[in-house]
Amino acid sequence: EAAVVAQTSAQGEKRLVAYYTARAGAQDAPGPEALRAHLAAALPDYMAPAAFVRLERLPLTQNGKLDRAGLPAPDEASYARRGFEPPCGETERVLAEIWSDLLGVEHVSRNDDFFELGGHSMLAVQMTERLRRRGLRSSVRTIFLHPILSDLAAAVGASNDVTIPPNLIPPGCAAITPQMLPLIQLTQPEIDGIVARVPGGVANVEDIYPLAPLQEGVFFHHLMSREGDAYLLRTLLAFDARARLDAFIGSLQAMTSRYDVLRTAVMWEGLPEPVQVVWRSACIEVEEVSYGPDDGDVKTKMLEHYDPSRIKIDVSRAPMMRVVVAYDGHRWLLLLLHHHLATDHTALEVIEAGVRQSSASGNDSTKAPPFRNFVATTRNPERIKSHADFFAGMLGDVVEPTAPFDLLDVHDNTIEIAEHGQDVEPTLAEKLRIVAKSHKVAPAVISHLAWALVVARASERDDVVFGTMLYGRLHQSTEAENALGMFINSLPLRIRLGGGATVADGLRQTRDLLIKLLEHEQASLALAQRCSSIAPPAPLFTSLLNYRHSRRMGEGLFSGTNSFLKDSDVLYWGERTNYPLTLSIDDYGDDFRLVAQTQSPVEPQRICQYMHAALAGLVAALEAAPATPMDEIEIIPEQERKLILEGFNRTAADYPSELCVHEL
Repeated sequence: EAAVVAQTSAQGEKRLVAYYTARAGAQDAPGPEALRAHLAAALPDYMAPAAFVRLERLPLTQNGKLDRAGLPAPDEASYARRGFEPPCGETERVLAEIWSDLLGVEHVSRNDDFFELGGHSMLAVQMTERLRRRGLRSSVRTIFLHPILSDLAAAVGASNDVTIPPNLIPPGCAAITPQMLPLIQLTQPEIDGIVARVPGGVANVEDIYPLAPLQEGVFFHHLMSREGDAYLLRTLLAFDARARLDAFIGSLQAMTSRYDVLRTAVMWEGLPEPVQVVWRSACIEVEEVSYGPDDGDVKTKMLEHYDPSRIKIDVSRAPMMRVVVAYDGHRWLLLLLHHHLATDHTALEVIEAGVRQSSASGNDSTKAPPFRNFVATTRNPERIKSHADFFAGMLGDVVEPTAPFDLLDVHDNTIEIAEHGQDVEPTLAEKLRIVAKSHKVAPAVISHLAWALVVARASERDDVVFGTMLYGRLHQSTEAENALGMFINSLPLRIRLGGGATVADGLRQTRDLLIKLLEHEQASLALAQRCSSIAPPAPLFTSLLNYRHSRRMGEGLFSGTNSFLKDSDVLYWGERTNYPLTLSIDDYGDDFRLVAQTQSPVEPQRICQYMHAALAGLVAALEAAPATPMDEIEIIPEQERKLILEGFNRTAADYPSELCVHEL
């Protein structure tokens, strides 16, 4: 008999634990290593249990059902382990200590595999940070390439963190001089002009430094838009009581006081480059609005009135967020307007965790690394040169933009964007994970190759460039565990599908490029574009893929039973970009959802259908015939193919056939 249950470890990580009994008299029942190896051959990794506990019999309730409460916790012998050898050398011992703490395993062997012990990408991020604190350097890419402890120890090097100059503006100083700003060069008149525009003057200025790479691009589009702002995000929450709403605002204000990036404004007029100005004190602006009985649905009215396609917020004032409150007769609604210059999706999760802790305990003790540390690392000259060399090698001979459907405008934020979402068919989703595992790649790699295929067909070319969203927190010096700010980045990816390339070739090329791109995830998009041979102002690419590990609405951010405030619901959460064609893939851990945003006349539902067909074609080829040429993978779904070939060609019509053409 066997049973598998989801359990939460002492470290708070979810894991699958299998319990099994052997046949009576069986002496050589398989152990955890054999059982996991057997299952790993048929199941995606996330479905293979981490531990296997052998029992004499499964505990049962009085009704004869499995007594889950009676199942014992797994011990160390329950985990799939390779032959045990103690760590050898200081680096291996440090790694074993970190793994033991992260994974909840008491004894770690130098032969153990990080991922077989329950590791995953987010724990890998935490590992790089802990290594950094111990004076060692590694990257998430290195961990994926060398998951065995002894191999990883050999690949780990001494930390080469950028030396970050300290903030030299002391509290209560009478004046800020250029020498107090080690991250940027400004003249005294320029500094005085900045200070004069900050409420409270010099006493309210905590720091001044430049923008991070993606902030530069976001700010550029903020200035370019004639009306509206593509990077103004909205979250609409509902509360059953005004006291709960006020508690949320209070907790959010506490987070603003704690994190420097939430007290940051952007100034640019009269300056050589835009700067971030951190205020010592910044209060969230709360606007309360009321609607009459003839105004219609309050939620709809709020979303219409505060539509980012028509409104902006003043980013020169901190914080770069606003709160709008209304009562709809039954519940209190709160619309949070927050700018992408200060937050990304991961930052919102950090805010949620901090506000939840603040609401539960009255304070938030989470370490708050300053955003200036991240800015300092991204502007390091050696890293900038490394980025330039990489993108010059990838893009140096690209002479034309990749513009699917001839969509070329990436600057006009007033263009109406349509959105459509579609779930990936469950059978295909399961096959996608199994095929990815069998080819030793992540589902994201196959998804990037599928998108390259769609972009290629829509651009009538077999050498394409599109943008991909990167996490931005994988570098060890960002203190990524609790960092808050604008870290995500969009960078170009070039995929060549011609020259007789097979599906296997395309998969290998895509995997290798994505791994290399991780090393440059903090590069400036403007720098990458300058490395191509495309003359400005023509864009390098006009389509974007955003592959993200997500939680469904009601399973996380500001919502449901996991929320920091009970009885609050997320009614709306929305974001968009300046690109006329964007596809987001939400990876929920079991299934997937495609969300397309397109500029007219391209219909977003067709983009989802093309992507779904491309995924199905690639998965089928990888299952049975990886040597299939890429140009044989079809992206047009059967229904549309029939319409094109049959429906549009139904030309039969009655006409006077006895007459000649000139008579007709």
